Amino acid sequence: MPLTSTRISPDWPCQVKTPGSYDWERSAAKWLRELVPARYAGYPVFVRHPVLLARHAHIQVQQELRVARTALQTARADLPGLGLHEGVIEHTIKLYAAEVMQLQHIARSVRAVTQALVEAHR
Repeated sequence: MPLTSTRISPDWPCQVKTPGSYDWERSAAKWLRELVPARYAGYPVFVRHPVLLARHAHIQVQQELRVARTALQTARADLPGLGLHEGVIEHTIKLYAAEVMQLQHIARSVRAVTQALVEAHR
């Protein structure tokens, strides 16, 4: 079913076909399954209803984002107590900061895919 109202955002994941194109929902579901724990991805209700899978992926990514932000915010105070060298601490802080940015991008991508899935079934 072609979509006329959905515009592809800059955050649209390259692994997902354009909404309305052949097999796009299957490509969306495949991408979303990669974002959730494997046991969730195989639940029949998520297989039959990709929009539910998208909802769970959104929750999963938001939780991962909270964890990465907490790790970033507490790294400078907590890591020296673990006996880590300053260079390792700085590298770890940069890693956490990059992860937060990546997760923010993934969250925007999940929102775009979810919106397209919802619109496809109206």
